[in-house]
Amino acid sequence: MKFEPTKYQLMNVGTGRMLEDEGWTLADPQAPAPSLVRAVYETKQFTPREDLDGLYRYANWLPIQRTLKNSHAPVTYKSRKLAKFLDMDNLYITFSGYNPKIGALMSTCAFKETEAYSVCARLPKNFDRVLVVQSAGNTARAFAKVCSDNKIPIVICIPEDNKHDMWFLKKLNKCVKIVATPAGSDYFDAITLGEKICSDPMFIAEGGAKNVARRDGMGTTVLSAVETIGRIPDAYFQAVGSGTGAIAAYENNLRLIEDGRYGDKKMKIFVSQNAPFTLMYDSWKADSRPLVDYTPEQSRRDSEVILAKVLSNRKPPYSLAGGLYDVLKDTDGDVYSITNDEIVQWILRFFQEEGYDIFPAAATAVASVAKALADGKIKKSDTVMINVTGGGILAAKSEGYVEAEPALVLSPDLPADVIVKKVKELFNK
Repeated sequence: MKFEPTKYQLMNVGTGRMLEDEGWTLADPQAPAPSLVRAVYETKQFTPREDLDGLYRYANWLPIQRTLKNSHAPVTYKSRKLAKFLDMDNLYITFSGYNPKIGALMSTCAFKETEAYSVCARLPKNFDRVLVVQSAGNTARAFAKVCSDNKIPIVICIPEDNKHDMWFLKKLNKCVKIVATPAGSDYFDAITLGEKICSDPMFIAEGGAKNVARRDGMGTTVLSAVETIGRIPDAYFQAVGSGTGAIAAYENNLRLIEDGRYGDKKMKIFVSQNAPFTLMYDSWKADSRPLVDYTPEQSRRDSEVILAKVLSNRKPPYSLAGGLYDVLKDTDGDVYSITNDEIVQWILRFFQEEGYDIFPAAATAVASVAKALADGKIKKSDTVMINVTGGGILAAKSEGYVEAEPALVLSPDLPADVIVKKVKELFNK
């Protein structure tokens, strides 16, 4: 069966203005102030597509032009052992990673596959520009895998210190080019490098949180949960670097309310960060829409210290209309700060209770559930969803893997024309 592109419009969250997607619209050109745009789908009821595989069973609420091969959807199940340990009646785990025993088959072991399969499927088949993605690790691995499998040209910008995250179950196709910023740099430096690459029309920025396909791909975690539970959860937990996944969860929550068959509840959104990298935690606790001051030097120091390095975004979509600040306010949510020691404790506890390994970021979210119970933000009888955003690396790597080295290491301080010239040369070899 031929796939028909999903029908939708875009809405400026700040003003409510509707606009058409010009193909890669990331913002409203008439916006009077910074705002996310949100996809408004023609299909108002949540209707999984039984005729499509993997992530694309949720295609009716994905802004896509086509489907790609080798995708997998998140898996949701009701926890028994961890729930008993926490003394919770209705704890649901939505897992995006690798654990064949429960049907979870994301070989990069991270929920970033959800966004990569959505973003890349937003591109038309014969797109003639090169996608550019900046990442602290898991996003890079996911986009590299998806683009390699589907032969989509891409440049991936990472900090060199995070290159150990560039492992794959098979060698990457030559259409994937990895470019790193030097040792000692951070995610924001990778963002700067990518922006300079995109100054040339050969390249196009993926767009991060501004890309509706990224957010709605991530939002499939909530669709998986609701499909399993049969209703909108009372509370949602996730660790955040940018907060994009939590924004995505909220947006799909609103769509499910409009559907009307799953309740009218707005989930309380609880997010967490790994101390001492607590930019959004500090801003939220100060009740500040603008982010509190955080110098590049402090950011780099703190990102070196934390275990959950993917949670180190210095410029998250927190303050703009439709961003994380608005989501937390509208859902009576909260932000938690989790230490490295607590992360280690919950990695071990989760493995003991649920039987598989999870990433430090996912353990950050699990730790925050225990804190929310202790401070009375949630009750033992509440229906709670934990977005366990990655794990299963022990099983995934057990049959062997390859590591991909950066093709170039470039300072983000170099002139844009110099950077562009060197990156273009990679595609001419």
